[in-house]
Amino acid sequence: VEEQRARWERKRSRTAKELLEMEHKYLEQLDLVVTFFVTILKAKGMLKPAVLETIFGPLESIYSASHVLSLHLERGNLGPGLENFCQNLELYGHYAENLELANKTLKEQLRKNKSFRRFKKLQETRPQFQGRKLEDLLPLPLQRLHQYKHFLRALLENTSPDSAEYQKLAKAVKSVSEVSRWVQDIIRKRENSLQLLRVQKLLKGQKTQVLTPGRWYIREGWLLVVPSKGEELKRRMFFLFSDIFIATKPCHPLHPLSSNKLACQAVYPLHQCIVDKVFGHTQSQGGLLSLSFPHKTLLLMSSDQQDINDWYRSLIAAVR
Repeated sequence: VEEQRARWERKRSRTAKELLEMEHKYLEQLDLVVTFFVTILKAKGMLKPAVLETIFGPLESIYSASHVLSLHLERGNLGPGLENFCQNLELYGHYAENLELANKTLKEQLRKNKSFRRFKKLQETRPQFQGRKLEDLLPLPLQRLHQYKHFLRALLENTSPDSAEYQKLAKAVKSVSEVSRWVQDIIRKRENSLQLLRVQKLLKGQKTQVLTPGRWYIREGWLLVVPSKGEELKRRMFFLFSDIFIATKPCHPLHPLSSNKLACQAVYPLHQCIVDKVFGHTQSQGGLLSLSFPHKTLLLMSSDQQDINDWYRSLIAAVR
C-alpha cells in the first residue's frame, strides 16, 4: 500500500508540474492577444467597442481566470485553485459560441478598415509573436480546454480516494467534461451547417431545400442505379442526410452557369424506407442494395465491397 501511494504521489506531482508549465505557456500566448491587441485597441479607439467585444469575446476574463489558477498551482493549492477555476468554466462555452462570428467580424474589419489592417500587421511582426498571426491565437482557449480534461483526469487517477482533494478533483473533472461536451456540440453543429451549405451550393437551382433546421449531413458518394427494365446502369451522385436521401446527376459540362453543379433528380424521405442488402454479404466484388419507399424501389450498386457495406450501415442508422 505504501509503495502504491508513493507511486501515485510521484505521478501526481509530475502531472501537476506539467499542468503548471503548460498553464504558463498558455498564459504567455493569451497575454500577446490581451496586451498587444485588446488593451491597445481599447486605448486607441480604432474599433468600435461592440466590434472589439465581438472579435475577442470573453478573452480577457479567460486570461484572468487562468492567471489566478496559475498562482494557486505555483503555491501547490490545487484543490482551491480548481474550485475557483471551475466557477469560470462557462466562459469557455460562451467563447466557443462566439468564435465563428469573431472570425467573420475580424475578416470584415481587415477588408474595410485600413488602419486596423496596418495595426494588425505591425503587431504580428513583433518578435514575441514568433511569426504567429492573431488568427492562430484566437482558437487557443478551446485547445486548452481539451488539455485541462486530460490533465485533471490524470490527476484524479493518481489521487487517493480518501484524500481531501479527491472530491474537489472529481468535481473539477465533471465540470470540465460538461463544458467540453458543450463546446464539441457547438463545433459539430457548425461543421454540419457548413456541410449543408456546401451541398446546397452544389445543387442547381433553389428547388431542393437542403438547409433545414435539425437536419444532419451523413455522407455522399457515387453509386450505380440498376434500372427496372434491362437498360444500362446509371452513375449517380447521392447525398444522405438524417431525414432524406437525394439522388443527383451532373449538369451538362457545356452549361454556361451550371457546368460544375448537380441536378437534383429525386428526394426520398427516410421515415418510410426499408433497406436490404441484395448481395454483398460475402467477400465478392462489390454489392447491391435495395431501398424500398412507398411508391418506388431503388437498386443501388457499387463494385467496391467496402463502399457498399459503409453505405448499408449509414442508411440503416439514418432510417433507424
